[in-house]
Amino acid sequence: MKYFNNITETIGNTPLIKLNSITKSIKSDVFVKVESFNPGNSVKDRMAIKMIEDAEKEGKLKPGGTIVEGTSGNTGMGLALAAIVKGYNLICVSNDKQSKEKFDILRAMGAKVVVCPTDVEASDPRSYYSVSKRISLETKNSWYVNQYHNPSNTLAHYESTGPEIWDQTDGKIDHFLVGVGTGGTISGVGKFLKEKKSSVKVWGIDTYGSVFKKYHETGIFDKNEIYPYSTEGIGEDILPENVDFSVIDHFEKVTDKDAALYTRRLAREEGIFAGNSCGAAIAGLIQLKENFKKNQVVVALLHDSGSRYIGKIYNDDWMKDKGFI
Repeated sequence: MKYFNNITETIGNTPLIKLNSITKSIKSDVFVKVESFNPGNSVKDRMAIKMIEDAEKEGKLKPGGTIVEGTSGNTGMGLALAAIVKGYNLICVSNDKQSKEKFDILRAMGAKVVVCPTDVEASDPRSYYSVSKRISLETKNSWYVNQYHNPSNTLAHYESTGPEIWDQTDGKIDHFLVGVGTGGTISGVGKFLKEKKSSVKVWGIDTYGSVFKKYHETGIFDKNEIYPYSTEGIGEDILPENVDFSVIDHFEKVTDKDAALYTRRLAREEGIFAGNSCGAAIAGLIQLKENFKKNQVVVALLHDSGSRYIGKIYNDDWMKDKGFI
């Protein structure tokens, strides 16, 4: 008999798929690491289980405890799977920018969901950063995950995602590209790949309304860069400790409109039903195409599934209201 003992054992070993249509203008071969094949349908499953298991080893998370985390939705789903298998309670704190589908899925998986306003500063007591910290302090036998500053986030990708990409490309990878939110994926994968092959270029995809690009280029944290945007899962108004700026060669900003349009194009032209940040990654890839040469191998990571965005990106009325179509 060939089987897994529980759902968390199916995390990882996601496929690498060649793009054929949407990247015709690019000289290099372009592949995507499709993380929606994880059981929670996103890359965040990897670091969710890693952070929980490391917290257990360190004695921070005890039997019957409550996991508390601020999440845009995908990390919450990964935590929910692990919480069910391991017998923990879960409280997810998010903001009202995220899709309704994310909240519905989390509740379906037994998590309590607390929704906070988006358009407030990170230090505001109403922000989802502040509320998640407060709830963890007020809840007995709880553990605050803190994915933005938890080193196990980056380590998960150094130990799993990076090696998988290296093996799947036979070490021929020249460029790695991914959207940046908590920073765990780009920092973990980027560190691993550069240790294997120092010439690998690591490209971070950012969004307008986020501080990453300017900070990377100038060292200045400019609050004027911060304003509301609709793209989910990438960009920040804080500097997470998991973003290792020394690993990243360049940040490329992508508009909300282009992120949305390329998300839909991935589905219609490649048959890959992906999420909002995945479209941003492909839009960034197209913007950066002059950097990718013939016979080079480019890998972009696609974070999550389109199932999280049925009411938004894949809804014509929502797209028209935003002026995207």
